[in-house]
Amino acid sequence: MPAEGRGSGPASTGARMKRCRTEAGSRVTLHFSLRLEQDRRLVDATQDGDPMSLVIGEGDLIEGLERRLLGLQPGDKRCFEIPCAEAYGPARTDQVHTLPRAQFPPTVTPELGLVVGFETPGGDEVPGVIRQVSEDEVVVDFCHPLAGHDLIFEVEILAVEPPA
Repeated sequence: MPAEGRGSGPASTGARMKRCRTEAGSRVTLHFSLRLEQDRRLVDATQDGDPMSLVIGEGDLIEGLERRLLGLQPGDKRCFEIPCAEAYGPARTDQVHTLPRAQFPPTVTPELGLVVGFETPGGDEVPGVIRQVSEDEVVVDFCHPLAGHDLIFEVEILAVEPPA
């Protein structure tokens, strides 16, 4: 029978996981909270629910955050301020369009702040945020809702699996 603490059993498994650091291709499980830097408003968080699991480098997170996760290991907690240029980019006026209100289906009532899915000519769906509504027209912003915002991510690394 192997001696305790000499490379077998749960204690050694935890020690191996502790040494595993995030790198490109690692599967990382983490809790996070996302706030706007401007007013510290909470945008999204996983602490009260299931953690997020992703593979570093597959594009599930913004590149600015993925880069900051490299080298972290289970148990690490960090707070990262990410400028808009490294997140969703600046808000762009060329992505704001005025559409005829008649273009909206009868089941959709355009309201300020409503996120609506629009189909592109290529068949993809893109979200648009309604910014203004008049009797005949609706102004829709097709920028990412977080474009133009500096972000604050707080993360806690729960598990790291080495690249496959």
